[in-house]
Amino acid sequence: MPKIRRDTVVFSDRYGVRCAARHFGFSPGAISLWRKKAKIIGLHPIPTKSSRPKHHPKELGEGVVKRIIDIRLNTKRTSEVVHKHILNEGIKVSLNSVRRTIDRYGLMKKRSPWKRYHPHVDRPYPLKAGDLVQLDTIHLMTGLKTRIYVMTLIDVYSRNTYAKCYEKINSKTATDFLMEAETQSFFNYEMIQTDHGPEFGKWFVSRVKRHHRYTRIGKPNDNAHIERFNRTLQEECLDILPREVAVINCELIKYLKYYNEVRLHMGINLKTPMQIIRECSQAIG
Repeated sequence: MPKIRRDTVVFSDRYGVRCAARHFGFSPGAISLWRKKAKIIGLHPIPTKSSRPKHHPKELGEGVVKRIIDIRLNTKRTSEVVHKHILNEGIKVSLNSVRRTIDRYGLMKKRSPWKRYHPHVDRPYPLKAGDLVQLDTIHLMTGLKTRIYVMTLIDVYSRNTYAKCYEKINSKTATDFLMEAETQSFFNYEMIQTDHGPEFGKWFVSRVKRHHRYTRIGKPNDNAHIERFNRTLQEECLDILPREVAVINCELIKYLKYYNEVRLHMGINLKTPMQIIRECSQAIG
């Protein structure tokens, strides 16, 4: 169409506007407007003028938009909270309008396009040792940009734990750690639960050959047991050790023996994990 408009203007300059209108099938008024525009831009293709209105008849006023943005920046809360503040101030506006306004000004926190979707797997209720085992990784800084890693594991039912320190971490390290931990325990692992860390990626899931589930986004309680163990491990063991892999692994052997066989746990009625495992084995036997 831009080229046809230009050709119509050229034709009308030679044969007249009405003759061009009959030849091309346009109204004389439209051709006259194109001729005026051609005098400004020259004999170039005349672009199509958008019919989209510049303003919506029901758009929010500038004062309402400014108030929405101010509340968002001051509170740093969700659209629902901002919407409630607006309503409390006596301003009638829909929740969707608040969301669109926040998004239009680049204040909406959106999901990262690099995050992969993981299908939901129901969290099992642990009825015996091995029904649900949680894994996590502790990052220990050794310098400004260097660190070492302590992989941790806990059985939710018995609170039996295992941990080991590594210089580097990846999916293969996580798989080897899981296999080693299972050989040290007295039961098999049925369900493995991890967060979305890179060491627990697709390669790890395909190698563990067990039921696996990821923690739900925005549900920190999913990994509550392993996170509490991580804190206890750091406070009672790691914080007083030098940042050396060999030293940490040597001390972890001693601490894990104490944690699993001596230390009483309030979450399991002031018993040790080994007592729970023995009771579970006797009940099954």
